[in-house]
Amino acid sequence: MPLIIIRNDITKMKVDAIVNAANTRLKMGDGVCGAIFAAAGAAQLQAECDGIGKCNVGEAVITRGYALPAKHIIHAVGPIWQGGDSHEAELLHNCYSNALKLGLKHGCKTMAFPLISSGIYGYPKDQALEIAVAAIGEFLLHHEMTVNLVVYDKKAFMLSEKLFSDIAKYIDDN
Repeated sequence: MPLIIIRNDITKMKVDAIVNAANTRLKMGDGVCGAIFAAAGAAQLQAECDGIGKCNVGEAVITRGYALPAKHIIHAVGPIWQGGDSHEAELLHNCYSNALKLGLKHGCKTMAFPLISSGIYGYPKDQALEIAVAAIGEFLLHHEMTVNLVVYDKKAFMLSEKLFSDIAKYIDDN
């Protein structure tokens, strides 16, 4: 099944699970995290997250979707960009891989990801996008699932179009 990159509001995606770019304390934050909490019903979602407690960088946990059109929310904690020499790429790759494995474990056939760590965590969008596509692509080689990479801003969407055209050209040439 495919990887689809779209420009949309992740809180409107009708999928089995949406992925939240979470913080380690699983608290309502800013950006994508804040939007997901607000759309799901912040009090209920926060209560369930408080029951879980925490999630380490590179890992993921799952909650109900509450008022979202998704059944589940997978909270994945990406790294804060520190210049690239603090294992950020490995941690971000693990973040996507662990979220996908958790979705598969819970029977998800469709998932929607934001571009994790590329907002307030400062990860360069082009590098974050390459890691997301690589991690999701590796997973899809072995598992049947439709994965949406939902980008919100125009810059990220334009980067994704260029990356996909480069991948298509490489496949055609080889």
